[in-house]
Amino acid sequence: MRMSVLFAPTLREVPSEAETESHKLMLRAGMIRKISAGIYNLLPLGLKALRRVENIVREEMDRAGAQEVLMPACVPAELWKESGRWDQYGDLLLRFKDRKGADYCFGPTHEEVVTHMVRSDLRSYRGLPVNLYQIQTKFRDEIRPRFGMMRAREFIMKDAYSFHDGEESLDREYRNMRETYCRIFTRCGLDFRVVKADVGDIGGTASEEFMVMADSGEDEILTCGCGFASNVEAAEGLPVPFDGAPEDASPMREAHTPGQKTIEEVSAFLKTKPGQAIKTLVYLADGVPVAVLVRGDHEVNEMKLKRALQCGRLALADDDAVKKATGADTGFAGPVGLKGVRIVADLSVPLIKNGVTGANRTDYHLINVAHGRDFTAGELHDLRIVRSGDACPSCKKAALSSVRGIEVGHIFKLGPKYSLAMNALFLDAAGAQKPFIMGCYGIGIGRTAAAAIEQSHDKNGIIWPPALAPFHALITAVSVTDAAQSAAALEIYEAMKAEGLCAVLDDRDDRLGVKLKDADLIGFPFKIIAGKSLSEGKVEIKSRTGDFAALVEKEKAAALLREKLK
Repeated sequence: MRMSVLFAPTLREVPSEAETESHKLMLRAGMIRKISAGIYNLLPLGLKALRRVENIVREEMDRAGAQEVLMPACVPAELWKESGRWDQYGDLLLRFKDRKGADYCFGPTHEEVVTHMVRSDLRSYRGLPVNLYQIQTKFRDEIRPRFGMMRAREFIMKDAYSFHDGEESLDREYRNMRETYCRIFTRCGLDFRVVKADVGDIGGTASEEFMVMADSGEDEILTCGCGFASNVEAAEGLPVPFDGAPEDASPMREAHTPGQKTIEEVSAFLKTKPGQAIKTLVYLADGVPVAVLVRGDHEVNEMKLKRALQCGRLALADDDAVKKATGADTGFAGPVGLKGVRIVADLSVPLIKNGVTGANRTDYHLINVAHGRDFTAGELHDLRIVRSGDACPSCKKAALSSVRGIEVGHIFKLGPKYSLAMNALFLDAAGAQKPFIMGCYGIGIGRTAAAAIEQSHDKNGIIWPPALAPFHALITAVSVTDAAQSAAALEIYEAMKAEGLCAVLDDRDDRLGVKLKDADLIGFPFKIIAGKSLSEGKVEIKSRTGDFAALVEKEKAAALLREKLK
């Protein structure tokens, strides 16, 4: 490819819309252009980078024994209604009607479609296990798309689905996919970790995320020296006693707290500690009010809460719903005397001595409240967000530390969730009908490319891992008007192609500084410059990382680069 014809409209200034480094640099390097919120055109350089990721993913999935298919992006509502997710998935699901009035959605994920595919044609245990994957465009109607390719509404994903005759077979394939993902992200040149994760809306019994380490990562990862690693959403919270309250139980009494609504305000007013408070939040679980109790200095983990309540939709109640459920304004709810409302509490709540909570009466709180004496939560669950400094749930000794990461892959043990809901059955060896046991495995193609940039860049631009770079090298003459330099650059360019490498010949009649700035911005792993040293039969080779620079014989440049790129 010649730079003079390459459609790569680079920008010198940082676009005002860009937030993260990958977003800024992909716009500036002429890789993507926004056409709507969370929807982008992929320009040649951007598409080439994504194709690099796709090729690695495809090679490793094929190597692991998975088979590639392609499912439709537009999915009939009937399949989603069978699984129950048509009503549960919420506003992320882009729904529309065809000209006949039939309901469809733009698939954000394809569990329903692949389950329908397999139940239609695979009816015997003899065809199991099978793992089917696709690389395809998805759409999720994010309420706040941001960060460019990191959280777009339309994106490319590799999603795979495995079908088994039992849990043992699923466990084997889950391990196979785990190892496959590790090979994929290692080949992509990424620093990553595998962490425990929540199953979320996909469902199932277990899941793990593959996180690229980056300070800009959206996800918080908790780690311990014992080897424990978990997304903060999935980390188990051990019960924590509060040591700041008197040990001896005192009689419960009411206190007038006019206008004091927040934990901080109430604690300051009553001269107590936030950890002594029993925070009572009213949620609507599938429209039904639920009182959720956590310690005042803890926060509710809504993923854990949703799982504990086994509900499809979960949201904090508005002021009217709170008053209807408790009889008081927001900020004064409490579990004592609360009638007709389901009460669930975090495991640390029963350990609070002489607690403080709302009195279900506006401008009043109760003090010296004790679980088991003044109220009893109907259910106890691990409901809190675990933080850095909390005890490790694995070794139960060391304190957890926190790092940031970008989720690029996620694997799940689905079990029979979708096969039972959609009546997807097979005949086992004894002739009995059984539901398929399933797994699913996803990789964000664009997110992986963007994560590589977040992890590897400098003030001058992108530093691509060679495996993901759109082109391996940029070749240029110091002066295109110098016939010898231009001829040498062209000769090396042709030699690079003969070696099976992708290069760009920068044949623009522009200053060398401009060309090198573009080269660093785009992130070519190597630059080859034909200049003054050509009088000695040599050209200059520089790596983008700065760890290699040398004058080499012109005829050896392409072969040397091939060896470097291995």
